Amino acid sequence: MAAPASGGPTCFCRDCLHDLDFAARRCSECGSPRLARHRALSVLTLAHIDCDAFYATVEKRDNPDIADKPVIIGGGKRGVVSAACYISRTFGIRSAMPMFKALALCPSAIVIRPDMAKYVRVGRQVRHAMQALTPLVEPLSIDEAFLDLAGTQRVHGMIPAKVLARFAREVERDIGITVSVGLSCNKFLAKIASDLDKPRGFAALDQDEARAMLAERPVGFIFGVGPATQERLLQRGFRIIADLQRADETELMKQFGAEGRRLWRLARGIDDRRVEAERGAKTISNETTFENDIRDFAILERTLWRLCEKVSSRLKSSELAGSTITLKLKTADFRQRTRSQSIHAPTQLAAKIFATTREMLAKEIDGTAFRLMGAGVSALQPGSPADDTDMLDRRSAHAERAIDDLRRKFGNTAVIRGIAYEGPEKPE
Repeated sequence: MAAPASGGPTCFCRDCLHDLDFAARRCSECGSPRLARHRALSVLTLAHIDCDAFYATVEKRDNPDIADKPVIIGGGKRGVVSAACYISRTFGIRSAMPMFKALALCPSAIVIRPDMAKYVRVGRQVRHAMQALTPLVEPLSIDEAFLDLAGTQRVHGMIPAKVLARFAREVERDIGITVSVGLSCNKFLAKIASDLDKPRGFAALDQDEARAMLAERPVGFIFGVGPATQERLLQRGFRIIADLQRADETELMKQFGAEGRRLWRLARGIDDRRVEAERGAKTISNETTFENDIRDFAILERTLWRLCEKVSSRLKSSELAGSTITLKLKTADFRQRTRSQSIHAPTQLAAKIFATTREMLAKEIDGTAFRLMGAGVSALQPGSPADDTDMLDRRSAHAERAIDDLRRKFGNTAVIRGIAYEGPEKPE
């Protein structure tokens, strides 16, 4: 690494935040080997924070007996892996992998059905902790966000790098999960940095070193470059990012238009996007893959109700409501059907989401067998005034929220809607 720059700490202990000599290997105060070290440490202010194996880590937090076991979040032989802990990943298991393949790689893995309402609650705790650092927090998903800490040094009494190290330590202590921090001068490089030292990572990356680091990566490493774009680049001789770095900007724009300019800039670590604090979730949804293909409307209807309840729970936990409701179906031959409908006022109620999706589902029943079904709500906005637009809506909302209260006190089986009831041995 290049010689340290002057004008601020270039090395400190991530555990006690004590400033150290750039060449230090352990903290002289507490003995910790967990050091943050970079020549530009005192001037970098833009961060990407990513919760480590979020779903699996939350489940391990809540059940210490599985802390040292391979854990997969997902379910069903025909489902897919929603998340895998780091132990599972050593077996080659990855998100979106079919469950049967994951279990073939690691038959001893503990499989846990996703509990999205719980994950949303923990995600909100982490988000609130982020917002205590800076108002400029841009969520990317339930478990990651960009933060801009420029100008916060006087407020916190320390450089942003130390603020972030303290944040990571407090999240681990108070919430019981771990995060990895990437610190840089822009979003693109901060996101790359957060992946360099997982889990419990802390890495800094500045623009001066970015070009060399990116050079040998495939062009698909750049965000937004999917398989189709990657194939087009390959056909024109752009295999790795170094090929883009050697290219002329004007020539790239002639071949790829505005996308050519974006690629030229990102290949050099240049990214002018700002952290947008108002950005949030665009859609809240839930889906399930069936063990066997289903064409029976009554069975699909019961499953749809459970999906709508889960979507409703996440909306309520996030204090959101939406006015566009979507039904997703995938046929036995993997063809996807997506149907959406806008309603007159935003909702977060399971009953209203179900009524709309059920109507759409009824129109799709034509003898086709389905392997997957999902429900979602978009066009989101703050949920506090939702479902209070008229007397009927208010009564439905109060009744459903009363049921929610009973379930919180006495468990999810305390009140079972008739449509979800499958008999005395299998209450939902």
